[in-house]
Amino acid sequence: MRTTWKLSLALTLAMSTALTARADDRDPANYVGTKTCGICHKQEASGNQYGIWQNGPHAKAFDVLGTPAAKTMGAKFGVADPQTSGKCLKCHSTAYNFTETIATDRIKPEDAIGCESCHGPGKKYLAKTTMQDRTKAVAAGLVYPADQSCQLCHNDQSPTWTGSFDKDAMVKKIAHPDPKVQH
Repeated sequence: MRTTWKLSLALTLAMSTALTARADDRDPANYVGTKTCGICHKQEASGNQYGIWQNGPHAKAFDVLGTPAAKTMGAKFGVADPQTSGKCLKCHSTAYNFTETIATDRIKPEDAIGCESCHGPGKKYLAKTTMQDRTKAVAAGLVYPADQSCQLCHNDQSPTWTGSFDKDAMVKKIAHPDPKVQH
């Protein structure tokens, strides 16, 4: 019985670590860009995830940095132009890969928060044969569930942090499921 308990605990920890590692394994060389994702994910029959993203807050994250409110907030932190500051772009642009310097030239800062900020760099899982098998896609780098990625930006390092983040409510707000996939 004791061996079974230890084995169960070890497997649980290994699975948890594997999922967390996926959320942290973001080699910028493996980014492909949102337009590449959109090739397959813009079909209405599959849920039009690309269209939903285009109309959602993540697609507009770079533009938000150009608003007077963002400039006022930036000034409080010594940032003259939030749209050119790594302090802001680390979360408002996938191109920065959660760092204060641009990490990939495959994505432009103005492309905002794309698919790969949440789902991980797509190069290793973008093939249709891989994406058709969720287990295979996750093994190849797909971050699923993608809500593992939320707190890479929605945390106390954000100047607009209010002390909490209702992940479930926010996930519903940006939901873009494929109706053909069982979740």
